[in-house]
Amino acid sequence: MGLIAIVGGTGLTELQGLELTDTRTLETEYGVPSAALEFGRFGQQPVVFLARHGKGHTVPPHQVNYRANIQALKQVGVEKIIAVNAVGGINPQMGAESLVIPDQIIDYTWGREFTFADQGNVLHVDFSYPYSEPLRQSLLTAAAELGLEVHDGGVYGATQGPRLETAAEVDRLERDGCDIVGMTGMPEAPLAREAELEYACLSLVVNMAAGRSEGIITMDDIELAIKNGMGNVRAILAQLLS
Repeated sequence: MGLIAIVGGTGLTELQGLELTDTRTLETEYGVPSAALEFGRFGQQPVVFLARHGKGHTVPPHQVNYRANIQALKQVGVEKIIAVNAVGGINPQMGAESLVIPDQIIDYTWGREFTFADQGNVLHVDFSYPYSEPLRQSLLTAAAELGLEVHDGGVYGATQGPRLETAAEVDRLERDGCDIVGMTGMPEAPLAREAELEYACLSLVVNMAAGRSEGIITMDDIELAIKNGMGNVRAILAQLLS
Protein backbone atom coordinates (compact mmCIF):
# COMPACT_ATOMS: atom_id res chain seq x y z
CA MET A 1 0.00 0.00 0.00
CA GLY A 2 3.04 2.26 -0.23
CA LEU A 3 5.10 3.69 2.60
CA ILE A 4 2.83 5.33 5.18
CA ALA A 5 3.73 8.11 7.58
CA ILE A 6 1.88 8.79 10.79
CA VAL A 7 2.10 12.40 11.92
CA GLY A 8 1.24 12.55 15.60
CA GLY A 9 -0.05 15.62 17.39
CA THR A 10 -1.02 16.35 20.97
CA GLY A 11 -1.18 13.07 22.88
CA LEU A 12 0.77 11.13 20.26
CA THR A 13 4.34 12.35 20.45
CA GLU A 14 5.48 8.74 20.58
CA LEU A 15 3.99 5.78 18.72
CA GLN A 16 3.70 2.95 21.20
CA GLY A 17 4.02 -0.39 19.45
CA LEU A 18 6.42 0.89 16.79
CA GLU A 19 9.28 -1.55 16.30
CA LEU A 20 11.97 1.04 15.72
CA THR A 21 14.61 0.20 13.12
CA ASP A 22 16.09 3.59 12.28
CA THR A 23 15.99 7.26 13.24
CA ARG A 24 16.99 9.98 10.81
CA THR A 25 17.48 13.69 11.35
CA LEU A 26 16.97 15.38 8.01
CA GLU A 27 17.63 18.81 6.59
CA THR A 28 15.36 20.11 3.83
CA GLU A 29 15.45 23.27 1.74
CA TYR A 30 12.77 24.56 4.10
CA GLY A 31 14.71 23.78 7.28
CA VAL A 32 14.53 20.87 9.70
CA PRO A 33 11.36 18.96 10.58
CA SER A 34 9.75 19.12 14.01
CA ALA A 35 11.59 15.96 15.08
CA ALA A 36 13.72 13.15 13.75
CA LEU A 37 11.88 10.69 11.51
CA GLU A 38 11.39 7.31 13.17
CA PHE A 39 11.33 4.27 10.89
CA GLY A 40 10.03 0.87 11.85
CA ARG A 41 7.15 -1.55 11.68
CA PHE A 42 3.73 -0.97 13.18
CA GLY A 43 1.41 -3.89 12.74
CA GLN A 44 2.68 -5.67 9.62
CA GLN A 45 3.66 -2.64 7.59
CA PRO A 46 6.72 -0.40 7.41
CA VAL A 47 5.90 3.04 8.74
CA VAL A 48 7.51 6.41 9.37
CA PHE A 49 6.51 8.36 12.47
CA LEU A 50 6.90 12.11 12.92
CA ALA A 51 5.99 14.03 16.08
CA ARG A 52 4.38 17.23 14.74
CA HIS A 53 5.13 19.25 17.89
CA GLY A 54 8.54 17.71 18.57
CA LYS A 55 9.33 14.81 20.86
CA GLY A 56 8.79 16.88 23.99
CA HIS A 57 5.73 18.67 22.60
CA THR A 58 7.72 21.91 22.50
CA VAL A 59 6.63 23.40 19.17
CA PRO A 60 3.32 25.36 19.24
CA PRO A 61 0.94 24.91 16.31
CA HIS A 62 1.65 28.28 14.69
CA GLN A 63 5.42 27.61 14.72
CA VAL A 64 5.42 24.07 13.31
CA ASN A 65 7.58 23.95 10.19
CA TYR A 66 4.90 22.24 8.12
CA ARG A 67 6.83 22.62 4.87
CA ALA A 68 9.93 20.92 6.28
CA ASN A 69 7.79 18.13 7.77
CA ILE A 70 6.04 17.32 4.50
CA GLN A 71 9.19 17.74 2.42
CA ALA A 72 11.16 15.41 4.71
CA LEU A 73 8.48 12.72 4.43
CA LYS A 74 8.48 13.10 0.65
CA GLN A 75 12.28 12.80 0.56
CA VAL A 76 12.27 9.41 2.32
CA GLY A 77 9.69 7.91 -0.03
CA VAL A 78 6.46 8.33 1.93
CA GLU A 79 3.38 8.04 -0.30
CA LYS A 80 0.57 8.34 2.25
CA ILE A 81 0.13 10.35 5.45
CA ILE A 82 -2.27 9.70 8.29
CA ALA A 83 -2.47 12.80 10.46
CA VAL A 84 -3.60 12.36 14.06
CA ASN A 85 -5.12 15.52 15.53
CA ALA A 86 -6.55 16.42 18.93
CA VAL A 87 -9.56 18.68 18.36
CA GLY A 88 -12.46 20.39 20.05
CA GLY A 89 -16.04 19.38 19.37
CA ILE A 90 -18.54 21.86 17.96
CA ASN A 91 -21.17 19.46 16.66
CA PRO A 92 -22.95 18.13 19.79
CA GLN A 93 -22.84 14.64 18.32
CA MET A 94 -19.04 14.78 18.44
CA GLY A 95 -18.41 14.88 22.16
CA ALA A 96 -15.24 14.26 24.13
CA GLU A 97 -13.40 11.04 23.19
CA SER A 98 -15.26 10.82 19.86
CA LEU A 99 -13.29 9.86 16.77
CA VAL A 100 -13.84 11.85 13.58
CA ILE A 101 -12.51 11.25 10.08
CA PRO A 102 -13.26 14.61 8.45
CA ASP A 103 -13.88 15.09 4.76
CA GLN A 104 -13.63 18.89 4.56
CA ILE A 105 -11.61 21.71 6.12
CA ILE A 106 -11.82 25.50 6.45
CA ASP A 107 -8.68 27.55 7.03
CA TYR A 108 -8.75 30.35 9.62
CA THR A 109 -4.98 30.45 10.15
CA TRP A 110 -2.73 33.33 9.12
CA GLY A 111 0.97 34.08 8.75
CA ARG A 112 2.02 30.47 8.24
CA GLU A 113 4.24 29.23 5.41
CA PHE A 114 1.41 27.48 3.61
CA THR A 115 2.72 26.51 0.16
CA PHE A 116 5.70 25.18 -1.72
CA ALA A 117 4.95 27.69 -4.47
CA ASP A 118 7.41 30.56 -4.27
CA GLN A 119 9.12 32.90 -6.71
CA GLY A 120 9.59 31.15 -10.02
CA ASN A 121 7.41 28.22 -8.98
CA VAL A 122 3.73 28.94 -9.57
CA LEU A 123 1.69 25.98 -8.38
CA HIS A 124 -2.09 25.56 -8.37
CA VAL A 125 -3.54 22.31 -7.00
CA ASP A 126 -7.16 21.26 -6.86
CA PHE A 127 -8.23 21.23 -3.22
CA SER A 128 -11.98 20.72 -3.62
CA TYR A 129 -11.80 17.55 -1.57
CA PRO A 130 -8.84 18.00 0.78
CA TYR A 131 -8.54 14.44 2.06
CA SER A 132 -7.73 11.26 0.17
CA GLU A 133 -11.00 9.34 -0.07
CA PRO A 134 -9.32 5.90 -0.41
CA LEU A 135 -7.25 6.59 2.71
CA ARG A 136 -10.34 7.84 4.57
CA GLN A 137 -12.17 4.67 3.64
CA SER A 138 -9.25 2.57 4.87
CA LEU A 139 -9.49 4.27 8.27
CA LEU A 140 -13.25 3.76 8.38
CA THR A 141 -12.88 0.09 7.48
CA ALA A 142 -10.23 -0.43 10.17
CA ALA A 143 -12.50 1.14 12.79
CA ALA A 144 -15.47 -0.98 11.68
CA GLU A 145 -13.40 -4.16 11.88
CA LEU A 146 -12.65 -3.28 15.50
CA GLY A 147 -16.25 -2.39 16.28
CA LEU A 148 -15.27 1.19 17.08
CA GLU A 149 -17.69 4.02 16.38
CA VAL A 150 -16.26 6.84 14.29
CA HIS A 151 -17.90 9.80 12.60
CA ASP A 152 -17.61 9.48 8.84
CA GLY A 153 -17.08 12.99 7.55
CA GLY A 154 -17.22 16.43 9.08
CA VAL A 155 -15.72 19.85 8.61
CA TYR A 156 -12.47 20.66 10.43
CA GLY A 157 -12.05 24.35 11.27
CA ALA A 158 -8.32 25.14 11.52
CA THR A 159 -7.61 28.09 13.83
CA GLN A 160 -4.37 29.89 14.58
CA GLY A 161 -3.77 29.02 18.23
CA PRO A 162 -2.03 28.50 20.50
CA ARG A 163 -4.85 29.94 22.61
CA LEU A 164 -8.23 28.26 22.54
CA GLU A 165 -11.10 30.02 20.80
CA THR A 166 -13.68 32.38 22.27
CA ALA A 167 -17.32 31.28 22.47
CA ALA A 168 -18.18 33.87 19.81
CA GLU A 169 -15.49 32.49 17.50
CA VAL A 170 -16.89 28.99 17.93
CA ASP A 171 -20.36 30.36 17.14
CA ARG A 172 -18.91 31.70 13.88
CA LEU A 173 -17.26 28.37 13.13
CA GLU A 174 -20.58 26.62 13.66
CA ARG A 175 -22.36 29.07 11.33
CA ASP A 176 -19.68 28.31 8.75
CA GLY A 177 -20.49 24.62 9.04
CA CYS A 178 -17.54 23.40 11.12
CA ASP A 179 -18.03 20.27 13.22
CA ILE A 180 -14.64 20.21 14.95
CA VAL A 181 -11.91 22.75 15.60
CA GLY A 182 -8.14 22.30 15.74
CA MET A 183 -4.92 24.19 15.17
CA THR A 184 -2.77 21.96 12.95
CA GLY A 185 -4.95 20.81 10.04
CA MET A 186 -3.67 23.68 7.91
CA PRO A 187 -1.39 24.06 6.05
CA GLU A 188 -0.43 20.42 6.50
CA ALA A 189 -3.20 19.12 4.24
CA PRO A 190 -2.61 21.37 1.18
CA LEU A 191 1.16 20.93 1.45
CA ALA A 192 0.64 17.18 1.23
CA ARG A 193 -1.54 17.74 -1.83
CA GLU A 194 1.14 19.90 -3.45
CA ALA A 195 3.70 17.18 -2.71
CA GLU A 196 1.38 14.60 -4.37
CA LEU A 197 0.99 12.61 -1.15
CA GLU A 198 -2.26 10.98 -0.09
CA TYR A 199 -3.43 12.53 3.17
CA ALA A 200 -6.18 11.75 5.66
CA CYS A 201 -6.96 12.92 9.17
CA LEU A 202 -7.95 10.89 12.23
CA SER A 203 -9.19 13.32 14.86
CA LEU A 204 -9.79 12.67 18.54
CA VAL A 205 -12.18 15.09 20.22
CA VAL A 206 -10.57 16.02 23.54
CA ASN A 207 -13.01 18.71 24.70
CA MET A 208 -16.17 20.47 23.70
CA ALA A 209 -15.28 23.83 22.17
CA ALA A 210 -15.77 27.16 23.95
CA GLY A 211 -19.38 27.82 24.86
CA ARG A 212 -20.27 24.18 24.27
CA SER A 213 -19.14 22.83 27.64
CA GLU A 214 -20.08 23.46 31.25
CA GLY A 215 -17.64 25.96 32.70
CA ILE A 216 -14.16 26.65 31.39
CA ILE A 217 -12.01 24.23 29.43
CA THR A 218 -9.21 22.80 31.56
CA MET A 219 -6.04 20.99 30.57
CA ASP A 220 -6.91 18.30 33.13
CA ASP A 221 -10.10 17.49 31.21
CA ILE A 222 -8.24 17.52 27.89
CA GLU A 223 -5.49 15.24 29.19
CA LEU A 224 -8.08 12.81 30.56
CA ALA A 225 -9.83 12.63 27.18
CA ILE A 226 -6.48 12.05 25.48
CA LYS A 227 -5.63 9.28 27.94
CA ASN A 228 -9.01 7.60 27.44
CA GLY A 229 -9.25 8.04 23.68
CA MET A 230 -5.76 7.66 22.27
CA GLY A 231 -5.83 3.89 22.77
CA ASN A 232 -8.59 3.66 20.16
CA VAL A 233 -6.54 5.81 17.80
CA ARG A 234 -3.60 3.43 18.13
CA ALA A 235 -5.89 0.43 17.67
CA ILE A 236 -7.25 1.83 14.39
CA LEU A 237 -3.74 2.55 13.14
CA ALA A 238 -2.59 -0.97 14.06
CA GLN A 239 -5.64 -2.52 12.33
CA LEU A 240 -5.06 -0.42 9.22
CA LEU A 241 -1.44 -1.53 9.04
CA SER A 242 -2.05 -5.19 9.88
